Amino acid sequence: MYFTGFADEAGKDIDTQIKATLELGWKNIELRAAGDKNLASLSDGEFESLCAKLDNAGVSINCFGSTIANWSKNPRRKEDFEADLRELQDAVPRMQRLGIKIVRGMSFKILENERFDSPELEKIIFKKVNILVKICEDAGIIYGHENCMNYGGQSHIHTLRLIENVSSDCFKLIFDTGNPVFTFRRIGTEPYALQNSYEFYRNVREYIHYVHIKDGIAVRMKENYERPETRFTFAGEGGGFVKQIVTELLRDGYDGGFSIEPHVATVFHADDNPADSELAAQRKYETYIEYGRRFEKLVEECKTA
Repeated sequence: MYFTGFADEAGKDIDTQIKATLELGWKNIELRAAGDKNLASLSDGEFESLCAKLDNAGVSINCFGSTIANWSKNPRRKEDFEADLRELQDAVPRMQRLGIKIVRGMSFKILENERFDSPELEKIIFKKVNILVKICEDAGIIYGHENCMNYGGQSHIHTLRLIENVSSDCFKLIFDTGNPVFTFRRIGTEPYALQNSYEFYRNVREYIHYVHIKDGIAVRMKENYERPETRFTFAGEGGGFVKQIVTELLRDGYDGGFSIEPHVATVFHADDNPADSELAAQRKYETYIEYGRRFEKLVEECKTA
């Protein structure tokens, strides 16, 4: 078992991300962005600089948090899929260079004014995800599907349907404890309630390869199944069943990564001026560190339980 995290929530530049990782005593980063670019979009020079900084610090990238097939990509739009293919194909040699074995991917956005899981649309989604997974398979990389605002994230049933239709040992699940808090449970007929993280987890447990730690509370519902207003919390303080899920994972022998994705608002001190950009950056960094340390403590409590 190891700890990692979306360290861009500590700071945008890779130097700050490395600093935060080392301060926590960790050795891994889930790389979503370095500056304003991701692993695939860095120039060759920027990538070489990234490699050198990681090597000098003794820090590794354990997962590439890509935008592939994510909640902004239309499964019917040719240009979106071409962008996904480019991102993955550009990322693969860099992942191999860095020894990264997992790419975080998804299963396309939910389309408005259309039944999101019609047989015809499912056929398109399954075909495109299979193409992406085959590229990963050929490269010896795992395509880790995250339950988010995408086809597979609409319920555990849709995730299981996706697994059934993507035939590869390189297709695994990244389970995010916090995403169900603000995602509708699209099972049966409307009206849909919000998901239950523990129910989702229990139904997909055997396929989970990697875990994102996020937590929060939906505080205000919106119309037409728009994402509700959500207040993100420290792990274990929201509705994500984080402690229960982590306890069960450890009890059952889970030995993978726990990747923190805080999303919590920067914790300012009483006498801070939030308009002070330098101070705001410092507090953002400190909030990430606090989140990591609190989660480490929670894991120790789960081991005891």
